[in-house]
Amino acid sequence: METLRLEFQPKIRAKLLELLSSFSSDELKIEQEDPDFDENKRKLDISLAKVENGTAECCSLDELDLMMDEIFSEYDNRIK
Repeated sequence: METLRLEFQPKIRAKLLELLSSFSSDELKIEQEDPDFDENKRKLDISLAKVENGTAECCSLDELDLMMDEIFSEYDNRIK
């Protein structure tokens, strides 16, 4: 199957869906696009730019493990 992204005016949605419903599910599958797609893409583009220009903060797995241990211990102390 191929994927095609359509942008359309809301007023033609019903007509468009009526036309598309004439195809079988083997021929056409309609998927709703993620409503947060544009916002997620923007955030990822910013993160990628930071990696590419060298301003991203990075850590090793050992450093991450230590940070996570500290975070978990803070929450454990709050619960007790």
